[in-house]
Amino acid sequence: MDCRKTTEYLRHVGLMADEDVDLAAGALALANLSRPDTDPGPYRLHLEALVQDVSRAAAGTSDPLNPGLAGRIAALTAVIVDRHGYRGDRETYDDLKNANLMCVIDRRRGMPIAMSILFIHAARAQGWSIDGINFPGHFMLRLRHRGDAAIIDPFSEGEMRTPADLRSLIKAVRGPEAELSPADCRPAGNKQILLRLENNIKLRLLRHERFGPAAEVVDRMLLLAPQDAELWQEYGVLHARIGNMRTALSALETSIGLQQRDERRGAAQQLLAQLRSQMN
Repeated sequence: MDCRKTTEYLRHVGLMADEDVDLAAGALALANLSRPDTDPGPYRLHLEALVQDVSRAAAGTSDPLNPGLAGRIAALTAVIVDRHGYRGDRETYDDLKNANLMCVIDRRRGMPIAMSILFIHAARAQGWSIDGINFPGHFMLRLRHRGDAAIIDPFSEGEMRTPADLRSLIKAVRGPEAELSPADCRPAGNKQILLRLENNIKLRLLRHERFGPAAEVVDRMLLLAPQDAELWQEYGVLHARIGNMRTALSALETSIGLQQRDERRGAAQQLLAQLRSQMN
């Protein structure tokens, strides 16, 4: 694989309007950057096979030209879960492979956001309305049709989630007094989904103090969000941790130039001054 072409593709994605982003293609490109010796061709063919299989499954519903909400959910789960055997990885949830789309396809296992990308890809190719939901602690999907909507959980084999289920999940994350609010079910944009996918990898690396690989992940994230001041600051901090001081200083200078919040800019300026003093 030509890493330069993949990098340029992701940089182009970062400049695109969010609605024009091909979510699965972006996730596959991110995965390929971390597996540069792997041919992405078979994975693209698999993604297309999911699309074709869902199309055929939908054609077998009671309304083949325009299946209802239940028919669409049934088609997605029949193909992705039953036919191709995808499941949420409950046994080794924190395995980095669960957030790499190539590995997810190889293993037929993944974390919620990676599983969601497969559902979104197959559904949108049919022209169906589906969005990722940034639910606290657990990424899910909302499928809409003719004024009706359903929340589905790809990690749990595409199971539908009721309001009572969502309230229970909120309490599990935030405590017994917490209540569900509309903000908990806000849709996530395509770039936001890709960034959250990579952020899952970064957090697991940081947990084990693997600062070099974490910096590589942030580098990929910056391709998608080149104007994100917080990411640039994090990039600088990580490079400082591994001794790449010139890269760290440059990243912090970029962060300061992009920062819109005075208090954040001040904190970055203070950090930059500390690093410069260490080099003198």
